[in-house]
Amino acid sequence: MKRIILAATLLFPLLGAGYKIVQTYPHDPQAYTQGLFYADGFLYEGTGQDGASSLRKVELSTGKVVQRINLSAGYFGEGIVLWKDRIIQLTWQSRIGFVYDRATFKQLRSFTYSREGWGITHDGKRLIMSDGSSSLFFWDPETLKETGKLDVTDKGSPVTALNELEYIRGEIYANVWQTDRIARISPTTGRVLGWIDLAGLLTPGEKSRADVLNGIAYDAKSNRLFVTGKWWPKLFEIRLP
Repeated sequence: MKRIILAATLLFPLLGAGYKIVQTYPHDPQAYTQGLFYADGFLYEGTGQDGASSLRKVELSTGKVVQRINLSAGYFGEGIVLWKDRIIQLTWQSRIGFVYDRATFKQLRSFTYSREGWGITHDGKRLIMSDGSSSLFFWDPETLKETGKLDVTDKGSPVTALNELEYIRGEIYANVWQTDRIARISPTTGRVLGWIDLAGLLTPGEKSRADVLNGIAYDAKSNRLFVTGKWWPKLFEIRLP
């Protein structure tokens, strides 16, 4: 049975702006969300934790996992990104990534990189990845080699703990680990253009059983923004003013 919970239209204040919950969807509370994107009606999710890391295709309306591949026990899964017909998945401290066929989830290859893997997205030309620092790194999407670096600042101060990423309408959205905030970053200057504060999405009871906010997906065709977190029981479609 489909479980779609229509949300109230309350507007929650944040740093001079606000967010509105459009809809609430079920989310697997056993999914330690590390990466998220939306494509052709489905969510794709990368999960973490030793022995529980996976790549999943998820039905939006029900939260049902319709396709899944598990990582070997030695890998802690991190961010994922879709590039053409391939899904690229990072791992945390192994410094090894995996490339999958999008349709079958067959692993096509593995590759190495020189730092921890956290989040990853793309701007149509370059892959953009984070390593938990205040820097973002550009990769060639075909060779998967690093081609550049972007230091992220807010009013001149470094913004650290950049985590899951999504490229949205010419900006890089980044979860800041262990906070309820998303930074909107200029991909040319690295300056934070604004903050989205998502405190209050979960009830106190739900929050006590969950981990931090992490997971941003964007449906460009319908201009829909989705967010969730690690071990969260819900995924939210939100609207920003």
